[in-house]
Amino acid sequence: MFYADDVNILGGSVCTIKKNTEALIVTSKENGLEVDDDVTKYKILSRGQNAVRSHNIKSVNSSFEKVEDFIYLGTTLTNRNFLQERIKSGLKPGNACYHSVHNLLSSSLLFKNIKIKIYGNIILSVI
Repeated sequence: MFYADDVNILGGSVCTIKKNTEALIVTSKENGLEVDDDVTKYKILSRGQNAVRSHNIKSVNSSFEKVEDFIYLGTTLTNRNFLQERIKSGLKPGNACYHSVHNLLSSSLLFKNIKIKIYGNIILSVI
């Protein structure tokens, strides 16, 4: 995955990540770029038990540290690929938003279609 100056190499095994990392290093050098091994980390996303073992990926002149989780574009990627934390982090502001407009939604002065618009435009957009 690429975003701005962030590159994430994901894989289900150390072998796959090492192969992809070496390809990234070679391609970067061909284009006049460098991979900074001081800030480069790797993460194995796998349902198998081998994701728990710790390995350092060593390339020609680099060594990359394994991390247990990292945040990418607001989403925390963990060893077990749990989405509960991401869901919880989206629901907390949604609940706060709901409680802030609860009086409007329970008001008998507003029509149902207005309440639906409030829900869709305000609460769902926050979630």
